[in-house]
Amino acid sequence: MPEYNKLNSEIAGKLCAVVGERRFQLGDQVKPDYSHDEMPIYGKFMPEAVCLPETTEEVAQIMRICIENKIPVTVRGTGTGLVGGCVPVHGGIVLSTEKMNKIISYDMNNMVVHIQPGVLLCDLAADALAHGLMYPPDPGEKTATVGGNVSTNAGGMRAVKYGVTRDYVLAMTVVLPSGEVMKLGKTVCKTSSGYSLLHLMVGSEGTLGIITELTLKLIPKPIKDVSLILPFKDIATAIASVPAIKLANLDPQSIEFMERDIVDSSAAFTGNAVFPTVVNGKEAGAYILVTLVGDSEAELTMKMDRLGEVAEQVGAYDVLVVWTDSLKKDVWAARSAFLTVIEAETKLLDEMDVVVPVDRIAEFLVYTHDEAVKQGVYVRSFGHAGDGNLHIYCCSNDLEEDEFKRRVKALMDKCYAKCTEFEGQVSGEHSIGHAKKEYLRQSVGDTAYSLMGAIKNVFDPDGILNPGKVCHDI
Repeated sequence: MPEYNKLNSEIAGKLCAVVGERRFQLGDQVKPDYSHDEMPIYGKFMPEAVCLPETTEEVAQIMRICIENKIPVTVRGTGTGLVGGCVPVHGGIVLSTEKMNKIISYDMNNMVVHIQPGVLLCDLAADALAHGLMYPPDPGEKTATVGGNVSTNAGGMRAVKYGVTRDYVLAMTVVLPSGEVMKLGKTVCKTSSGYSLLHLMVGSEGTLGIITELTLKLIPKPIKDVSLILPFKDIATAIASVPAIKLANLDPQSIEFMERDIVDSSAAFTGNAVFPTVVNGKEAGAYILVTLVGDSEAELTMKMDRLGEVAEQVGAYDVLVVWTDSLKKDVWAARSAFLTVIEAETKLLDEMDVVVPVDRIAEFLVYTHDEAVKQGVYVRSFGHAGDGNLHIYCCSNDLEEDEFKRRVKALMDKCYAKCTEFEGQVSGEHSIGHAKKEYLRQSVGDTAYSLMGAIKNVFDPDGILNPGKVCHDI
């Protein structure tokens, strides 16, 4: 295990001198929010200090001080993660990018934007649209920082059409653990120029370097879009429709699935009952939510007609068109509120973010629900049907925490093993952090896991950057 040092007054003074007193918190000044992310079941770990730099050079100076004194550093955006990835498990300092929140410039000819990592996803999305462009990645937590999205390779609802965050990162500036500043990538869309260190950095969860600037690819914003709700008898029937929808040459922007219980909870919580519970005299047990885009109403009408034909063939009760802007806003607000609803209704919470082949989604969900009943765990699920990414939440309001953890571990052991059997992955977009390390090792095997650890050691031989995460065993 690396030998980390504690902050003393001299080191604290040097760090404070870099960022100034207003952007430095020490000891009792540190706000409790910096000790956890949005999944507190994985523990709270208070840092000794918090630094809030505003520039690449300030980040570099902080890292030089910390590497010289063997002080661990944990990078953090807005803390919306769900696997304990941004919490300071081994103390030291939290380096928060929340003040590095500038949209620096647009290059309209090349359709790229240059930003700092602390820009919020919702702010970038809105600003790009104001420029007639779209930033396609659309993770559910809109108040996450874009740097955090890049660090976890976040996916989101539009990944089925546009891909994930990795596909939109063209270049970045990174500060290495040594304090050296490195520029990766260029404003070009293709490269065959050696190992891609840029893409190695994407998804590395702040364990290899600290992202301080990003150049991101944009696309023209769609001219027309429409969302459609397909109610089904049950989740198995709903999921079984997805391959047929994808094969219908509709090129959907998103295909989401949700079970009836979370839809009911969302309606009660938000007062927004936009998903019908009874359709043509039949009780809906699950839903598929599809968004289509096109260059004209005529094109969308053609796609909707084709989707209607598919829906009839796969057993949907109806196809409900969400055409007006106000109704679209209500429907997607209800979908976006699912995690907030679960958090509000649940005292103890844990989550699986598995991704499996699309044609195994229903089978995996049935297996998970059956195992959950055996373990006495209540589960709720929704997710991205178009790409096989499932969000399965383990919930309890009456178990003691130790018993809840025991039961959930027994369930997850079974489910992650089944995921591996189905040729799936431990995480589709929420990453590994410190919570899912063992499941990553079991999934990829010792050789791959050791190679990941060796890469970590090359970038960070002293192990001071986000220690104990992903593949770093200490």
